[in-house]
Amino acid sequence: MPTDEVLHHFSEDPSIERFVPHVPRTNPGQPPAVWAIDTDHAPLYWFPRDCPRVTAWPRRPDDVPAFRTAWHTVAHRVHAIEARWLDRLRTVVLYRYDLPATAFRPWPEAEGQWISRRTVEPVSVHPVGDLLALHTRSRVELRSTPSLWPLWDLARAGPWSFSIVRMRNAAPRP
Repeated sequence: MPTDEVLHHFSEDPSIERFVPHVPRTNPGQPPAVWAIDTDHAPLYWFPRDCPRVTAWPRRPDDVPAFRTAWHTVAHRVHAIEARWLDRLRTVVLYRYDLPATAFRPWPEAEGQWISRRTVEPVSVHPVGDLLALHTRSRVELRSTPSLWPLWDLARAGPWSFSIVRMRNAAPRP
């Protein structure tokens, strides 16, 4: 059971009345489920749906020095997108659905992810607002880069947590 009363789902569609279990197109080996994210990991979804991104954050306080050195930052997390997605990030209208946490159980394959095998009705839906401002207010470093591939390599190489999403939409590796 999550510590939050609600979990979240982010979408560009403001009219979802219920979430029905489905097999993800990007992970066809999974059984049908409804997917949600906890509040601590919600920043992983502050992007247009199809936007490729690399995100990283220290796992433990002892990892902070290595994280700061490797990522050249004092931020508590780093998010990176390709520069060609910046205009879309500025203009997308994203909605946060709040879902009842009692309907979900942890998905062990990823931090902060939760699944339900049954249909779930949202408790509420809210526009997220300006995603650049949200990153700034949350003290998340947002990078715009010509290529995500060097950061993809870095994210997978160190003692930190990371999430790599939608790389099939990224520019080819140089």
